[in-house]
Amino acid sequence: MKKAIFPGSFDPLTLGHCEIIEKATQIFDELIVSVGNNYEKKYKFTLDKRLEFISSEFKNNPKVIVKSYDGLTAEFCKKMNVNHIVRGLRNPADFEFEKKIALFNNSLEKIETIFFLTSPNYAFISSSIVREIIDNNGDYRKFVPKSVSF
Repeated sequence: MKKAIFPGSFDPLTLGHCEIIEKATQIFDELIVSVGNNYEKKYKFTLDKRLEFISSEFKNNPKVIVKSYDGLTAEFCKKMNVNHIVRGLRNPADFEFEKKIALFNNSLEKIETIFFLTSPNYAFISSSIVREIIDNNGDYRKFVPKSVSF
């Protein structure tokens, strides 16, 4: 069975994230969408709410497993017996950032990172921009799946 992890904070889940999940499930038999929990980071949505957004959105896709984790992604991969990480790329800056993390994870646990390009329709969407729209009472709904409601 080919398994991968798609780690992130998903604060909140966006249409770009959903696109990457859909692409990854075409290649992997199981995709563990791993919601990181960094106690030093200030999140807009609770861990339970972020898990709920993803679980609700992909409830009909048996290839998607949703879990939370603390600590290093490489350690979580080892614990889950997974050798592949999935990441989405929106632009060249994402690639430079993600390349460093991919090399780090590979040096720790021999984990390979698979990059998927986000389509132009979603390349401008980020969770931080969605949070800003929400904080300013804007219409965030066109950037997130229907499961992201509050």
